[in-house]
Amino acid sequence: MTATLGWLRRQLPGIVALVLIVSVFSIARLPSYSAAETATIANKFSFKPLSIALPSGYKQQTIRKVNKDYTHIDAWISSVGAAIAMNDLDGDGLSNDLCVVDTRIDQAVVTPTPGAGGSRYAPFALNPGALPMNDTMAPMGCVPGDYNEDGRIDLLVYMWGRTPIVYLAKPGATPRLDATSYQAVELVPGANATSGKYTGPQWNTNAATVADFDGDGHDDIFIGNYFEDSPVLDPTVEGGVHMNHSMSQGFNGGEDYFFRWTGSSTGATPSVSYECIDDVLPKDASKGWELGAASTDLDGDQLPELYLANDFGPDRMFYNRSTPGHIKLSAVTGVRSPIIPKSKTVGNDSFKGMGVDFADLNHDGLYDMFVSNITTSWGIEESNFQYMSTAANKAELTAKLRSGEAPFKDVSGPAGTAWSGWGWDIKMADFNNSGDLQIAQATGFVKGQTDRWPQLQELATANDQLLQNPFWWPNARAGDDIGGHQTLHFFVKGPSGRYVDMAKDLGLAIPTPTRGIATGDADGDGRLDFAVARQWDEPVFYSNQSPATGAFLGLKLTRDTPATPGTLPAAGSPVTGAQVCVKTPDGRMFVSRVDGSSGHSGRRSSEVHIGLGQNVTGPLTVNIKWRDRNGQPHDQDVQLTTGWHSLELGQQAKEK
Repeated sequence: MTATLGWLRRQLPGIVALVLIVSVFSIARLPSYSAAETATIANKFSFKPLSIALPSGYKQQTIRKVNKDYTHIDAWISSVGAAIAMNDLDGDGLSNDLCVVDTRIDQAVVTPTPGAGGSRYAPFALNPGALPMNDTMAPMGCVPGDYNEDGRIDLLVYMWGRTPIVYLAKPGATPRLDATSYQAVELVPGANATSGKYTGPQWNTNAATVADFDGDGHDDIFIGNYFEDSPVLDPTVEGGVHMNHSMSQGFNGGEDYFFRWTGSSTGATPSVSYECIDDVLPKDASKGWELGAASTDLDGDQLPELYLANDFGPDRMFYNRSTPGHIKLSAVTGVRSPIIPKSKTVGNDSFKGMGVDFADLNHDGLYDMFVSNITTSWGIEESNFQYMSTAANKAELTAKLRSGEAPFKDVSGPAGTAWSGWGWDIKMADFNNSGDLQIAQATGFVKGQTDRWPQLQELATANDQLLQNPFWWPNARAGDDIGGHQTLHFFVKGPSGRYVDMAKDLGLAIPTPTRGIATGDADGDGRLDFAVARQWDEPVFYSNQSPATGAFLGLKLTRDTPATPGTLPAAGSPVTGAQVCVKTPDGRMFVSRVDGSSGHSGRRSSEVHIGLGQNVTGPLTVNIKWRDRNGQPHDQDVQLTTGWHSLELGQQAKEK
């Protein structure tokens, strides 16, 4: 017996390897759907592409001017920045306004969604006004939110080459929005200027999320930087910049910051103030190369957890232990087993995280996660992560998170969502109210004619000592192509439970790199529309024309504090992080939340939308959890019919 056990121990590595090989082969051989089944799935969806109006008069570019050390990889450096968000900016009761970052003009643009009501105002670029600027910066993303708490939706624009700017909606503006409708204020006060030119910190931000991290009833802001503070976009400078010092353990990116809300004012010159906190995260976690972030309350304690999607190193997940006035997060990681690779466990991966979103994919009342990575065959083939919660209930989830364990299992292989391309933004939503969520994913990198994948593969296997110096990076310039003809993906769950990409069948598979995805119901018909930002190409809006959709519950959850009087109608202050749970008569659970910005560079609207399927009728028992402006938690059941509802949340939930 002893000899047999010894032999088994010696053979264990080979046995594990054989099991992994068989498992991967089995996953790759999983059956796909027939043409008839695919056609049946496709018939449940229909999207009409519409052009998004943009302002004229701006000089267009194709590649940014960059630091001289980056000249031979200027296409790589110019590969991010296309962003898009949907929300109700003019207070007409619909999320039919867009904030678009167009890389061709390097401007953050406000414009109506196309279609009915598309001429409410002319598209315009946000104007920083008297704030110092220069020619070596570019916007990277736009996050809507009511930052000064006056009931109107403002816009946070984060950038490369500068600290972020908050554009506060003026109560005295008219519904016909223009650049004068916003007051630009600094997120970081006291930005340095010389002769009117910005000379402050050169942040290079690619991730942001808004949440009440400390539970005091006011929204805070997380800012995740990519490059370290450096003159990335200054073509007059040579040096002062670097790349990642590792493909899998890159901890020399930009610093991360939390901004805790401390006060605000409204009126003709509105303002908002924050306390900047830079020591919430451990140093190595704070120096990752952030490309995506998401925050939501996973265990029901009304404090949001945080997930950071990192390029060149492990993603990070944090459990929230904060108290009012003090933000405290603790790292959680997945637990490995002999048949689970290290990179398939939360917090231990070496993949290239680009975007992340939370949703409940299997109706167990617990949030799951989807993370975009680089998944290109014959290029760099990692895999996406479809992390399913393995906890039995919220009590067990809380216990595991408190102990430092992230109880999630990646099922992207058997689910059919593992491989798509060079992934970016991700949004999980129910676009046809079927009761099951679909997964929309942006993919693609740099579009050109000369294939540079072979050189990139060589770089991926290079000695880490060479990586930090841009000199050793292979060319990535105008005309070079790295995944440039990859398309949007639209994963739909089929009859067997395995997902299938329906983008081609639905006319969504345009061979152009995409970055941000925004979702919202622009016309109030209960069907989620979505908009897509494209890198170095025009954005597109997809009006949802899906037939025979099922029932849905739509909730506009706002604070009960009255909006500041003014001529600009107020949409209401979203109760960011409010949690919604619906249990249908057949026993299925549906959970969602007021999202404070999840993903890469696309932002869903502030409403909660839950598709319920064909056979659900009201009234429904809806559980809502939230914190009021004093930070007090509330938990209330309300009876609601299907369709759209507006509720004010204060000491209790009241329907308007």
